[in-house]
Amino acid sequence: MSQPHAEGESSSVGRFGKHVLAGLVLLIAAWVVIKLVIGIVTALFVPILLIVAVVAIIWAVRVLF
Repeated sequence: MSQPHAEGESSSVGRFGKHVLAGLVLLIAAWVVIKLVIGIVTALFVPILLIVAVVAIIWAVRVLF
C-alpha cells in the first residue's frame, strides 16, 4: 500500500494547486471583462460612426452636385 504524503509536502502541493486555480480564475475573469468592455465600446461607437458616415455622404453629394 502507498503511504500518505508527509504533512508539509501535502500542504505545499495544496497551496500550489490553489495558486494555479486562482490564476486560472483570474485569467478567465479578465477575459470576460475585456470582452464586455469591447462589446460596450463597439455598441457605443458603431452608431456614431454610421451617423458620421451618413453626414459625410450628404456633405459630399451637396459639394459635388
